[in-house]
Amino acid sequence: MTDLKEELIQHYRWLRQYGLNDSHSGNASVRDGDTIWATPSGCCADTIQADDLVPCSIDGQITEGASLDAPLHIAVYQCNQNARVLLHSHGPHSVALTMNGQDFRPIDFEGQYYFPHVPVLIIEYQDYLEESPEQISRALSQNKIAIVRGHGVYATAENINLAYKWTCSLELSAQIAHIQHLEEGHV
Repeated sequence: MTDLKEELIQHYRWLRQYGLNDSHSGNASVRDGDTIWATPSGCCADTIQADDLVPCSIDGQITEGASLDAPLHIAVYQCNQNARVLLHSHGPHSVALTMNGQDFRPIDFEGQYYFPHVPVLIIEYQDYLEESPEQISRALSQNKIAIVRGHGVYATAENINLAYKWTCSLELSAQIAHIQHLEEGHV
């Protein structure tokens, strides 16, 4: 179990290191049987340790100190039995290019290969905590990745590295789309 928790921490740090989160944004979790290990609320990606992860339960029990998104993480695992990890990040290009609320369709080969269609969910900021578990878990039961307009990216997979791959690939596709828009003068 320690290796799984360490692996989650490493990937969560990489989200920060490579500009997909700031020092205290985003969150992550990994499922091990009926236990969901979640990042704590307000944690710093630069200093978090595996022992800082907060255990929650697939049955909905949330331990004090878990991320505010813990209910969302639990809902994703309840809706998708194959999901073993959930990463939430704030890739600047992914968020910026979907502020219009339209689903994102990558223009590059890799993006189209991995996810030709990325749903963009519109959840009003004041309703996020209440509505996000149901909306995001539903979207991720049918997609590898989804974006909440103005907020961030959610990626789920059967292992940590794959969810990280989806997150990074989406951000690169958004960067490519941004450059293409600049080249065409659509700024």
